[in-house]
Amino acid sequence: MRGTDPRVVLGLHRSRHERRLLTGALDLGVTALDTSTSYLGFRSHQVLARTAGDLLPKFTVSTKVGYFSARDGVEHSLDPARLCEAVEQAAGDLGREPELVFLHNPEHSLREATARGQEVLAKACAALDDATAKGQCAAWGIASWDPSPLVSLIDPTVPRPSVLMIRAGLLVGARTLDAADALTKAWDLGDGEVRGMSPFGGSTSAPVWARIDPRVFLRDGDRLSRTQAAFRAAYHLPRVDSVAVGTDEPAHLGELVGALVGEVEERSIEEYRNLLRDRSHGQPA
Repeated sequence: MRGTDPRVVLGLHRSRHERRLLTGALDLGVTALDTSTSYLGFRSHQVLARTAGDLLPKFTVSTKVGYFSARDGVEHSLDPARLCEAVEQAAGDLGREPELVFLHNPEHSLREATARGQEVLAKACAALDDATAKGQCAAWGIASWDPSPLVSLIDPTVPRPSVLMIRAGLLVGARTLDAADALTKAWDLGDGEVRGMSPFGGSTSAPVWARIDPRVFLRDGDRLSRTQAAFRAAYHLPRVDSVAVGTDEPAHLGELVGALVGEVEERSIEEYRNLLRDRSHGQPA
């Protein structure tokens, strides 16, 4: 059963990449780091290597490829050659091969390749499979903000990722939750192979968190804060083994690590998912 040993991944989306955050994470026992070629204005890897190169060997590092700097800003591409080049450059900029490279939001480009979607996805996944075989990373996965378009494309022609990373938490809709479950089943992903992200939908200060009390989803909710309870519940919406969460404050990271002692009430989670499905089905197409 997944989720029996929940883990925290330090995500660097919107992070300032300060050294004190990485040392604080290590002090808390958080040894997984998640970034992307596109984070920090496409400078994340270089800044990490410059400011904390000596700390990186103490982390398992995951990064993402798929977004590229363009003349008018940012563009997305699933071109195999560009993806392979990005993986190679990531290792060079980090000063080490990452343990895991994600194909970043493949649905972004697949929306424009509807007729050839399966072929485009298969070739992109094969490119990362090849990069792994060449030793440019230890494994590859798929990180998807909206996994729904991927479900119908999965068949034996599409290489199987080692890890699936999807949105998790109380603000994730029924469609995304069901799609995550479908992909997990289709790829037969097990322990340590499903990761959540964005457990607060972007910010713990959003008005929604003042209106609801996520402690109702825990058996021992009174022991934790609302923020901690929302974070702990995210491991079951959908079911994931670890959650990547971004912060620039070691104290906030420590609060979330402390949430892992909470026990989730499975019945409450299932009732909540049923309510989400009912609401989704009741909305006009």
